[in-house]
Amino acid sequence: MEKVSLSKEEIQIIKDIQQKEQEIVSQLGQIEYQILSLNSQKEDLKDAINDINKKGNKLGEDLQQKYGDGSINIETGEFTKSN
Repeated sequence: MEKVSLSKEEIQIIKDIQQKEQEIVSQLGQIEYQILSLNSQKEDLKDAINDINKKGNKLGEDLQQKYGDGSINIETGEFTKSN
């Protein structure tokens, strides 16, 4: 089996390619980590939205039982009954 030595330039090109591949793999890993983190944050926000909706619905039911049908002026805190 005959052995041939590569030129320094060819070896450097190979090393550069390997380094770029390693950088890309590292960056992809960082991106995947960020995606997982963002998905986790997204789920937390969905849960928060569900909680807020439940609290809003419960408050609406409580106010309707207490005051009846009508509307609330948030600025003044006044309740106006429906006819």
